[in-house]
Amino acid sequence: MTYEPPTALPRDLLSSPDMREALEAHDFGTVFRLARARGGISYSKTAAECDIKPERVGALARGNGRITSFDKVVAISDALRVPGGLLGLASRLWEVPTPATSTTSAENRSDMRRRTFVQAASGLAAALPVRTAPGVQRLGPSDIEALRARTARLRRLDTVLGGGDTYRVYLGEYQATKALTRDATYSEATGRALLSVLAEQAQQAGRAAFDSGREADAVGLYKESSTAATEAGDSDPLGNSLAFLAYQQVAGERREAAAIAARSCEAITPRTPARVRALLHERMAWACAAANLPRETERALLAAEEALDAGDDGPQPDWAVWVDGTELRIMAGRYWTELRRSLRAVPVLSAGLAQYDDSHARDKALYLSWLADAYLRAGEPEEASTAVGRALDLASGVASVRPRQRLEPVLSRLAVHRGLSAVDEVLARAAV
Repeated sequence: MTYEPPTALPRDLLSSPDMREALEAHDFGTVFRLARARGGISYSKTAAECDIKPERVGALARGNGRITSFDKVVAISDALRVPGGLLGLASRLWEVPTPATSTTSAENRSDMRRRTFVQAASGLAAALPVRTAPGVQRLGPSDIEALRARTARLRRLDTVLGGGDTYRVYLGEYQATKALTRDATYSEATGRALLSVLAEQAQQAGRAAFDSGREADAVGLYKESSTAATEAGDSDPLGNSLAFLAYQQVAGERREAAAIAARSCEAITPRTPARVRALLHERMAWACAAANLPRETERALLAAEEALDAGDDGPQPDWAVWVDGTELRIMAGRYWTELRRSLRAVPVLSAGLAQYDDSHARDKALYLSWLADAYLRAGEPEEASTAVGRALDLASGVASVRPRQRLEPVLSRLAVHRGLSAVDEVLARAAV
């Protein structure tokens, strides 16, 4: 007879729309609250079965904090008897497949629809590979390369979709790979390579979390990436995880962000590929610009340019291949805008954005917000309005909170110039 924990959710509650929505969003505070209100499962029982402190369960139920740790998600799945598929996990060992619930279940049909969408959006030619059950897999170098290639293919989704659409996909990939680190068997060298892929996937999921407004989730994933990269002995993703942390910290303590970015550059070694070196120096420049450190900004930008100019013939990791001269020019324009050097920012940003394809809709919308900002500081509200209008067009329909967040202060400053036809028109569009 299969053990049934006292916290197992009643079937009718598990199938209710609000519970399904909370599970798919990994909103475990709502899950715990619904379990108590409609399932009679106390917070103390939930805490005991999930191995979470009772006060933490209560805080989550009140909407304070989130759970992003893979191990905790697994524990919740087992304690509440939530099928793995509803949480982006592989099927749990206690799930007993039957003809009615195997390949025709609502969960699997929903998962198939999501996967079909992913394939169509990313242009994948073949079906996504299916991983075997825990505990039966022996991994070798070819498996790691397949995982890395899969991660690179899925990264292409980020070109056209926002984090609101990609977060669940990337988080599921990260969780599945983390399960492999625990359940599969492999050599020491393969284990280090697997941890390197895990670090890369955690960054990818973290960036999508940040893009969709889940900032606490992003920080947790970046920190897990840093841990995995350290255990793998791979300095490149370690540096990148610190750079991501610095980028996010810029919105808070800016001097601390610059210090974290400096640590990311310390991860650079003689073996670091050219585009990775450029990327880390570029993000260092952003942290310095945000902290109003113009000399340090210019030094970091120069280091990034030198890294690209030097180049190398070795392989570049997929997560850094997009770093090129056009991208670096746009970044320089952003940084000069942040430092209120509009005369330097406008020509650099304008030239870079003219070469930047509209297919990168979210990113181009973000960069146009800095161009609009620079035009405003230069006393050109009509030009700023044109840039804002282009940004609104590009950001429309993209599941990302960042373009609108960036545009809001620009729109507020544009409002001072009401009465100009270009300004009135774009303010009316933004209001809609």
